[in-house]
Amino acid sequence: MAKRSPEAATDTSAAKITSLNRISLSEPDIDKSVSLLKQACLDSGFFYVVDHGIDKKLMEEVFAQSKFFFDLPLDEKMKLLRNKKSRGYTPTLDETLDPDNQISGDYKEGYYIGVEVSEDDPQAEKPFYGPNLWPPADLLPGWRETMEIYHKEALRVAQAVARIIARALDLDADFFDSPVMLGEPIATLRLLHYEGKITNPEKGIFGAGAHSDYGLLTLLATDDVIGLQICKDKDARPQVWEYVEPLSGAFIVNLGDMLERWSNGIFRSTLHRVILDGRERYSIAYFVEPSHECLVECLTTCKSETNPPKFPAVTCSAYLLQRYKDTHADLNSYNRPS
Repeated sequence: MAKRSPEAATDTSAAKITSLNRISLSEPDIDKSVSLLKQACLDSGFFYVVDHGIDKKLMEEVFAQSKFFFDLPLDEKMKLLRNKKSRGYTPTLDETLDPDNQISGDYKEGYYIGVEVSEDDPQAEKPFYGPNLWPPADLLPGWRETMEIYHKEALRVAQAVARIIARALDLDADFFDSPVMLGEPIATLRLLHYEGKITNPEKGIFGAGAHSDYGLLTLLATDDVIGLQICKDKDARPQVWEYVEPLSGAFIVNLGDMLERWSNGIFRSTLHRVILDGRERYSIAYFVEPSHECLVECLTTCKSETNPPKFPAVTCSAYLLQRYKDTHADLNSYNRPS
């Protein structure tokens, strides 16, 4: 059972809706976008991205196909239980994102889809590269094709956002475009379904426990059911949680731990969690990390003699492996259906 931290508890009924900057990818004035994004990264680490160019019908189809999968009987979903490459289905309670404050795992189920790499590709020997697990085409027609198209489109958007982030850090706009960065990324699409449960932070019950994301940035598309909360100051006691309102057609974007390390803590990897009010909730997260070999270390533009690096250098794969190990259940604890 988790060890509760009473000083972290808050009355979620009083949580307000936060205000976030909107970054338009069609804005002709790049300096305006850089300024808005930099302010957001310093303030909360969260912002909206609009005018991203992904067709509304594609977004709707991804949500529809996601629901088709999660509506399957549990035995069918468990045939696609996630593997050691972090591909496939994650059952309810599989992930515990805040073990100090949760009495059980997250009340959500998910499905991981990474960059497709064939078994005979040398890259497949690395922890986060390999073929995806796909539902049988006769069971869910068009499912794989929809997810593969969306995966590519989301990466395009993420790369565009990363170019604005680079400018905000006084780097060349193409800094994150290199193969070791986002040219050959560990980019993961994760479909998420929160069951119709009422969560209670006071009792350690969460849709998703408080956590920061692991990589460079995350693009999140949600349905219209509110539930995402952020804590802008993770060191405050008591913590103050604010809701992020869904915005139709937009991505909610947040920064990950690796960007906080790159920026020497200037840009925030912000705590967030999901609180449920009894309604089902669907979301689509797209996690963007650099390549397996990328060394994440303080950027030259973010350090000085009076502001030395705050974090030790670490490879992307080493950091991710540890975080996944810390938060996911042991695969050996599951019985896979034949």
